[in-house]
Amino acid sequence: MSVRIPYDELKATAKKAFLNLGLSEEKAEICATIHSQSSADGVESHGMNRVPRFAEYVQKGWVDVNAEPELVGKKGAVENYDGHLGIGITNALFCSDRAIALAKEHGIGCVALRNTTHWMRGGTYAWHMADEGFMGISWINTESCMPMWGSDVPSVGNNPFCIAIPREDGPIVVDMAMSQYAYGKLGVYRLAGKQLPYPGGFDKEGNLTSDPGAIEDSRRILPTGYWKGSSLAIALDLAATMMSNGRSGADLDEENRGSCTGCSQIFIAYDPYLFGDKEEIQAKLNKRVAAADAAHPINEKRPVKCPGEGTRERRKDCMENGVIVDENIWEQIRMLAEGNLNVTDIAST
Repeated sequence: MSVRIPYDELKATAKKAFLNLGLSEEKAEICATIHSQSSADGVESHGMNRVPRFAEYVQKGWVDVNAEPELVGKKGAVENYDGHLGIGITNALFCSDRAIALAKEHGIGCVALRNTTHWMRGGTYAWHMADEGFMGISWINTESCMPMWGSDVPSVGNNPFCIAIPREDGPIVVDMAMSQYAYGKLGVYRLAGKQLPYPGGFDKEGNLTSDPGAIEDSRRILPTGYWKGSSLAIALDLAATMMSNGRSGADLDEENRGSCTGCSQIFIAYDPYLFGDKEEIQAKLNKRVAAADAAHPINEKRPVKCPGEGTRERRKDCMENGVIVDENIWEQIRMLAEGNLNVTDIAST
């Protein structure tokens, strides 16, 4: 069951929880903002739903709340950082900003980050780069949580990929895992007692199903595009590993420290006006988006929208009417804010 919580109350409560976990005032403010914004944008799976798990990882020592990213290599428009298992959100925001700074200097900037932790909602950083006027591309490798095509056991990460187009009338943003549904999204549907809109994986008997709980039990989430999704997932893993000189998904599997602990991430910012003036480029973007949005809908009550347009509508609704949060998750966050929830309690939920 879900409840609506006013945004300011949600953020303030989350911030207290982060402060109780030992985060500095600045980092607690940043993390509370990102988690609250993610849920307000309709991505509760990687917003407020992730706060209890983050607390668990901090209390287990898998996240060092005091660590800062360290520059370990630089060549032209490319920089390489070691995240020292610091907070995934603050590490990723730092690297996004470095990519932007490099793009301002070179037209394009690339930052490869290794040894970091879960960045929560991947689209946060692509949105951030687009809001700063740059095309943003980012991706991450994860522990194996999805079967390679032809396998019935987890053998590759669902390695989320994000791209944002800096359109002034509203960025167009793709934020996608390489599985039809990420595990966080399965959890959202299970907690709400709902079936998935489309089949998202296999049950233990090998049947394609829309039951989120059955897929969580079997660990057989469905790669996006079947064999194409698992192929792209392994390529993204290898690219992130190579570019950052960091851990691969296989290394994460061997270390077995939860979700994304020690992972590799890539951030690329690109100046959209390198070869065309702003007015010309923006006109091209608007024409393309308008043509896509004008496509005949299957359901007249649900017009076609480019990715990112629905997000802005959900954000407006949640800011006006309260952010949708699972009732059990909200209770855990409140308990963390009060200092009354420990790692054993979190791990058992």
